[in-house]
Amino acid sequence: MAVWKAQRTLLIVGEGRHEEAFLNHVKQLYAPRGCGLSVSIKNARGKGAKHVVDWTIRQAANTAYDSVAAMLDTDQDWSLAVEKQARAKKIQVLASKPCFDAVMLRLLGKHPVDDAKALKQLLAPYLNNDPTQRKNYADHFGKGCLEAGRGHEPTIDALLKLLGA
Repeated sequence: MAVWKAQRTLLIVGEGRHEEAFLNHVKQLYAPRGCGLSVSIKNARGKGAKHVVDWTIRQAANTAYDSVAAMLDTDQDWSLAVEKQARAKKIQVLASKPCFDAVMLRLLGKHPVDDAKALKQLLAPYLNNDPTQRKNYADHFGKGCLEAGRGHEPTIDALLKLLGA
């Protein structure tokens, strides 16, 4: 007889398609079916931090989640007011400083300092030149990389804690 296990529910909204693909990759590694955690990944379709937080608030209002998080870049529209709004709505912000591509490059041991467009180009070869596909994160961003990076990337540490790792 199967034992019923209570599911904790978690909503994570990614700012765009790259975050969505990465989050789905991490979900596959850390939250397999039947683990007791049901993770929903959604895509806010960009437009800056304020839009991502507003969009996340609307998504969280539709379903009762145990936890809600938003992975967003801090290089556009990020402010104390947006941070306070997220906190007031109990949204854990997974802030990519200054952007998602910079966090990914730092996980690989690179020290990016260029603008967002240059960072996307630097990261592309590590993701088979398509950061929108979950499978492209597998080669360079496995559990070993993520575990090693959590000590110096607070965003990754917070994400893994949300997933119970």
